[in-house]
Amino acid sequence: MAQILIRQLDDKVVARLKKRAQEHGRSLESEVRMILEEAVPDYEGAWKRIERFHKRLKKSGRSFSDSTELIREDRNR
Repeated sequence: MAQILIRQLDDKVVARLKKRAQEHGRSLESEVRMILEEAVPDYEGAWKRIERFHKRLKKSGRSFSDSTELIREDRNR
């Protein structure tokens, strides 16, 4: 796994991070890791899961209409 070193981080920021970590019952390292993971979501992985879900629904015989035209009509009002 990769590591990141952050230099010249304000002491007040570190104090707030420590407080936040304590409130969530995590270590400072775990809290910062969680913040970074939430800040940079895995969109590619999410789209793959959505595509798999759509394929499963399609196999079950369900169909999906394209709402693009309805949205365009609504915007043009």
